[in-house]
Amino acid sequence: MEELAVLIVGAGPAGLATAACLSQHCIPYLLVEREDCSASLWRNRAYDRLKLHLAKEFCALPHMPYSADAPTYIPKQEFVNYIDRYIECFGIEPRYRTSVESAAHDEGSGRWTVVACDTVTGAETRYAARFLVVATGENGVGSIPAIAGLESFTGQAIHSSAYKNGSSYAGKKVLVVGSGNSGMEIAYDLASHGADTSIVVRSPVHIMTKELMRLGMTLAQYTSVTIVDTLLVTMAKFIFGDLSRHGIMRPKLGPLLLKYQTGRSSVIDVGTVKLIKEGIVKVFKGISKIVGNKVEFEGGKESSFDAIVFATGYKSTTNSSLKDDKSMLNNDGFPKKDYPDHWKGEDGLYFVGFARRGLAGIAMDASNIANDIAAVAAPMSDG
Repeated sequence: MEELAVLIVGAGPAGLATAACLSQHCIPYLLVEREDCSASLWRNRAYDRLKLHLAKEFCALPHMPYSADAPTYIPKQEFVNYIDRYIECFGIEPRYRTSVESAAHDEGSGRWTVVACDTVTGAETRYAARFLVVATGENGVGSIPAIAGLESFTGQAIHSSAYKNGSSYAGKKVLVVGSGNSGMEIAYDLASHGADTSIVVRSPVHIMTKELMRLGMTLAQYTSVTIVDTLLVTMAKFIFGDLSRHGIMRPKLGPLLLKYQTGRSSVIDVGTVKLIKEGIVKVFKGISKIVGNKVEFEGGKESSFDAIVFATGYKSTTNSSLKDDKSMLNNDGFPKKDYPDHWKGEDGLYFVGFARRGLAGIAMDASNIANDIAAVAAPMSDG
């Protein structure tokens, strides 16, 4: 049994940020990660043209802002480089290929008993941690919805986490399912590579420019969200016009309030709206069923496709390993407590990266958690 002060599970931005904040308080920790690298979502499961959708001032991890000469909107590879510098700067040494199989609180010892497995050798390790930080976040595994007949589809069907670029789809008919930022950008990428592209847009969505969102997030620091939302919606209507005629409806809640209340982000347009207006990217409602290579949509329309890309998000895997006797998590693996109290559980359990507020939310969670642990336990050492 390896005794620890703090065990952090997950070496994505959330876990790394927490490690850095703990180091500022000189609190020892161990960071474990099931993959063979840090930030595996960014390194291995993100499409090539991805950039951070928000300006860099809203996307820095704690204690290390981006350099002055970094672009305003950080490209994927530059963000990965930033992560590598962050790890080096704070001397973070994740224990890779270590998958947490179970975690339960021992009332007698007051510690979390965590069982982990080496994903290469299968060797089992047990930890006893006074504090447990769950940093696996909201993007655990790709989620594909249940669709009648999907198993009969004769073409290629993949989750967006497996999509890199559209070069191999030129001349093919491709359907993108999901109209969030990933879905809209993948649709643009496919069309730019010569694919006959369609997209499923089921739910209302705010379409914004990156400049509008930067303005909105800046103004929200000084005035009410309601006022900012009114401004953003008015300007978006002026820029994009009425998109309802193209099958895209606008939510009733404003873009910032929608994000704060539901976690749903606005779509930052990269050029997809223009392609939709020109008919280059076709919009369909939800899918009714699939038969072979033919997809039938709500409303009765149908079309055949060579490939389907599911940009339908991710689901948390926290419930699969955490023995939650006190019902701190809901069925989706998210903390039951609402923002801003979501990050603190009971018995020394913490959650980072579950606020649905991006990297800015991660930075706040990590700082709050480190400060709370320091208040309870510092100065302390392992054991």
